Amino acid sequence: MKKAVLLLSGGLDSATVLAMARAQGYEVYALSFRYGQRHAVELEAAARVAKALGAKEHKIADIDLRLFGGSALTADIDVPKDRSEAEIGEGVPITYVPARNTIFLSFALAWAEVLGAYDLFIGVNALDYSGYPDCRPEFIEAFEKTANLATAYGVEAKQHITLHTPIMAMSKAEIIREGLKLGVDYGMTISCYDPSPEGKPCGECDSCTLRRKGFEANGLVEAA
Repeated sequence: MKKAVLLLSGGLDSATVLAMARAQGYEVYALSFRYGQRHAVELEAAARVAKALGAKEHKIADIDLRLFGGSALTADIDVPKDRSEAEIGEGVPITYVPARNTIFLSFALAWAEVLGAYDLFIGVNALDYSGYPDCRPEFIEAFEKTANLATAYGVEAKQHITLHTPIMAMSKAEIIREGLKLGVDYGMTISCYDPSPEGKPCGECDSCTLRRKGFEANGLVEAA
C-alpha cells in the first residue's frame, strides 16, 4: 500500500477526504493540530474519525497561532453568525487564519519525508470557501512545486510528490453525498467554529450554515 499523509481537522470535509484516500488504497497517516483554536473540540472528532475510517496512525501537533492572532479562531474576535451564502462567499472572512494551510502542509510534508510518503491529502474547497486564499488551486499548485524543491526526498526522489485535493471543485452537497457512499458517519464530525463549552455546534456560524445546507440539499436533516 502506498503511504499518504492527510490533514485531518475532525470536520466534514477532511473526514470525507480520508474515506476517499482509503478507498483509493492508501495507507493513511493523519495529522491534526492543536493550534490555539477556539474550536479545539474538533481534535476529539479527529481522533474518532481517524480510528473509524482506518488511519494507520494519527498524530496531533502542538503549535500556538494565538501568538499572532489575526483571526476569529485564534484571537478575541467574534465569529460571524447568521450570514447569507452571498455574504459568506464575499471577501476573505475573519475566520481565515493567516497562513494556516501553508503551516499545516509544511508539517505534513516533514512527516511525509520521514515516512517516504509521496502523497499528501488536504480537504480544501474552492467553492464554499472561495474567500480563503490558501484554499485556491493556485496555492495548491505552488505548494506542490515547493514540496518537490524544498525536501531531500523531493530533490533526490524517484517519483513526484503529489498534493491531492479531491474535493476542491465539489459543493458541500456533493461532498456529503460522496462521503455517505463511502460509509462516513458524519455524526463523528464537527464543523462549528464557535461550539459551546460542551462541544455543541452553534448552528449559526458560516461553517454550520454551509454544513446544514449541504445536508438539506441531500434531503437530510442532522440531529441537533
